[in-house]
Amino acid sequence: MIAKTFKGLEEVLAGEIAALGGNDIELGRRAITFRGDKSVLYRANLWLRTASRVLVPIATFRAGDADAVYEEVKKIDWEQYMDLTTTFSIDATVYSETFKHSRYVTYKVKDAIADRFNEKYGKRPSVRITEPDLYINVHIAEQQVTISLDSSGESLHKRGWRVAQTDAPINEALAAGMLLLAGWKGQSDFYDPMCGSGTLLIEAALIALNIPPGIFRKQFAFEKWKDFNKDLFETISEDDTDEREFTHHIYGSDAGYYAVQAALKNIRSAGVQKYIDVKQIRIEEIKHEQGTQGALVMINPPYGERLAQDKDVLRLYADIGKALKFQFTGATAWIISSNEEALKCIGLKPSRKIHLLNGELDCQYNCYELFQGQHSEWKSQKSKVESQKPKKDYDRNPHTDKRVQLSAPRRKDRQVPAQRKRPQQAARVPRRPSERR
Repeated sequence: MIAKTFKGLEEVLAGEIAALGGNDIELGRRAITFRGDKSVLYRANLWLRTASRVLVPIATFRAGDADAVYEEVKKIDWEQYMDLTTTFSIDATVYSETFKHSRYVTYKVKDAIADRFNEKYGKRPSVRITEPDLYINVHIAEQQVTISLDSSGESLHKRGWRVAQTDAPINEALAAGMLLLAGWKGQSDFYDPMCGSGTLLIEAALIALNIPPGIFRKQFAFEKWKDFNKDLFETISEDDTDEREFTHHIYGSDAGYYAVQAALKNIRSAGVQKYIDVKQIRIEEIKHEQGTQGALVMINPPYGERLAQDKDVLRLYADIGKALKFQFTGATAWIISSNEEALKCIGLKPSRKIHLLNGELDCQYNCYELFQGQHSEWKSQKSKVESQKPKKDYDRNPHTDKRVQLSAPRRKDRQVPAQRKRPQQAARVPRRPSERR
């Protein structure tokens, strides 16, 4: 199988797949390849937070031109996957000097499928752009062609809980990836002082409660496949034994009235209103009665259309820096932005930088340790704490005989542990619609 994701989230997605029982995991460019049975396929669609879709390759071959693609696609035993009543759509992605136009490739694949059925049965299945029975994916890298079935259908970032939105809300899969990169598991309070329509707040709650992000979706593409195991999928989707208790709280705020209202609607739709408070207030006016020691702060501020020339955006980032310094003491903050000049106006030195892609924008995802007092004092205290932590396991490199830290691929204990039952939540999030049972 192939799970698609965002640039910079490949390792996070690989970790998610390993936790679900995937095997032979390999990192690629914005994608992870892995193996697993039908149960793993169903769980991947239901549980993967950072994937956009999960593909199942059915044929790979080399082709020097469009006619070769046509002939090879026509040889595929399509009767395994569809019949004359099956509607289908084709999505093509092309990175090749040989094949210039993805749409032309799409037409050739469609013709190959239609001609195969016409020659055998005198009829052909129909193409349907929206909600087809079968989603077919074509990927061409130079002359290497991969034909896959898309098991997800609509992108997995479309969770199903969003009922309202502001302009350009952050992608749900990217938001979940940001949270996982920050080490979020629900171990502290969480703050988003520029929450928009509440994407980060809701994704943080779902991770903290260990609720599968796909539980709100009406349907996955594999549910229309000829070999769909309904009983197996219902058993997987109705299993809530992995949900866990969340004893902290999530706080969101935004300067815009309509943003706050959109966030409240989405939070109610996701069924996590018990764990999230949202209010309308500007970031520079925030005052915390409760302490923020050990809390996680995450901000997706406006990036600014004219970058450094936009003085209002630069002033906003300066206000963000002041708020973090004086109102979130003792917390850890993460900020994503494509505006490098504006990030400098925060006035804090990042302890970690990660490159991510938000849409078409190359972004910097920075971490800031919000200490009180002088930086040298904070650094000395942090070093003291680090020195008291237990040492990591080491083994010897047979080639150099040097002590090296065990790397992930070499660990002997990478088998996924058996699932343990977690305490059931008092406030249950609704399962999938009752008519699906």
